[in-house]
Amino acid sequence: MKFEELGLKPEILKSVTYKGYSTATPIQAQSIPAILEGKDLMGGAQTGTGKTAAFALPILNNLSNTPALSKYPRALVLTPTRELADQVGESFSEYGKFVQLKSVKVYGGVNIKKQIKELRNSSDIVIATPGRLLDLLNQNHIELSQIEILVLDEADRMLDMGFIRDIKKIISYLPQKRQNLLFSATYSNDIKKLASGILNNPISIEVARRNTTAEKVEQKLHLIAQNQKRHLLAHLVKEESWFQVLVFVKTKHGANRLSMQLLKAGISSSSIHGDKSQGARTKALNDFKAGKLQALVATDVAARGLDMENLSHVVNFDLPQTPEDYVHRIGRTGRAGKSGTAISFVSPEEKKQLMQIERLLKKSIDVEKVNGFKPVAMQAPERSSNPKAHHKPRRFNSNKKSDPFTYQKPNSRGRRRPSA
Repeated sequence: MKFEELGLKPEILKSVTYKGYSTATPIQAQSIPAILEGKDLMGGAQTGTGKTAAFALPILNNLSNTPALSKYPRALVLTPTRELADQVGESFSEYGKFVQLKSVKVYGGVNIKKQIKELRNSSDIVIATPGRLLDLLNQNHIELSQIEILVLDEADRMLDMGFIRDIKKIISYLPQKRQNLLFSATYSNDIKKLASGILNNPISIEVARRNTTAEKVEQKLHLIAQNQKRHLLAHLVKEESWFQVLVFVKTKHGANRLSMQLLKAGISSSSIHGDKSQGARTKALNDFKAGKLQALVATDVAARGLDMENLSHVVNFDLPQTPEDYVHRIGRTGRAGKSGTAISFVSPEEKKQLMQIERLLKKSIDVEKVNGFKPVAMQAPERSSNPKAHHKPRRFNSNKKSDPFTYQKPNSRGRRRPSA
C-alpha cells in the first residue's frame, strides 16, 4: 500500500518522500489508519519491520492537526534502552521535518541538566527510558498531565529488564483519558496482562507469527568448544570477508575481552555494554555504522535500538539465556527487505539453550562444519544411581538435525555406528 493511501497529511507525506519511502510495510499499513482514528493498539511485529514509523507518522500527524493548550508534552514514548530512545528520537525528527513539533529525548548516562533545560523550553513529544523519566518526575522537572498518547515500545524487553514497576508508576502520572499504543516483538502472558491493564478495546495487529524470526535471515550453527570460539570467529570474519558483523556475548567483561582479542587478530572492533559511558557507546555505534569497525561486540541490553539496514551478519558468540532473546538478536539483520545471516556458536554447555530456541522456532537449525575446527565431544553424563547403568561419553552428531548433540548408541559389538 502506498503512503498516500493511509490518510496522512501532505507535510508528513513530504517527509516520507524525503526519506525515499513510497510503499508502507505491513505493520505501517495496518497501524497508521487505526492510530489516526485515535484507537488503542497492540502491535506484534518483528524488529526491522518499520515499527517506529508505524507510530511516529500518525502521532506527528495528529498532534500537528490540533494546537497545544500548554507547553507540556502531549505524547510520551517509553523505550527500554538509551540506544532505542536515540533511534526513535531520530525518527521523530526526520518525519517531523515539515511540521512545527518538538521532541526531546531523556535517558540516563548523560548530564540531566541539559535534558531539564530542553524540557523547560517546552516539548510536544518526549522519548524516554523509565529510570531517567522517574528521576525527572520525582524532581518535578517534567509534567505529564497533558499526555494524549502513550507508546510502550518493545514492551517485552522492558518487562525482561524489570521495568514493570517503573512503568506502572509513570502511568499513574498520566491522565486517564489518552490513546495507548503497545508494540512488542514477542508475546507472553506478562505482556498480555500489561496490555489488559493499559489498553482500552485495542485493535490487535500481528504481521508475523508469534515469536518467529525474520524470514529472510539464514540461520546456521557451529558446534565448538568454548575456548575455540574466538579463533573460529576470527577465521570466519577473515576467510569469508565479513564486514559489519554484530557479535552477541552474555557478559560485559566478555564483550571487552572478545573485542580486544579481535583487535589482536587484526580485526577492527569495539564493544558496547551497560558499564560504558553513553559517549563511548554512541561513538562505537557511529563508528560501526560508518564502516570504521568490522565487528561490534555487544551485550543484549546495549544492542537494543541498533538499526542498520545493511547489517549482513549477526553472531551469537554465546547463546542467550532465553529463546525470545534469540529472536531479538537475529532480528538485527535481514532488515528493510534485505537478506541476512545469523550464526550461532554452540558449546556442549549450551545444549539446553539450543533446545529451547529450536522448540520456539519449531525447527532445527542447520549445522555447519569448518575445516580445521572439529565438533567437540560432549562431557560424560552424571552416573546413574543404578550400578548396572552403562554410560558412554556423548559426542556431537552434526548429521542429526533434530538434535546435534544426539548420543550415538553402540552397536552389538560395542562399536559406534557410523553416521548416516
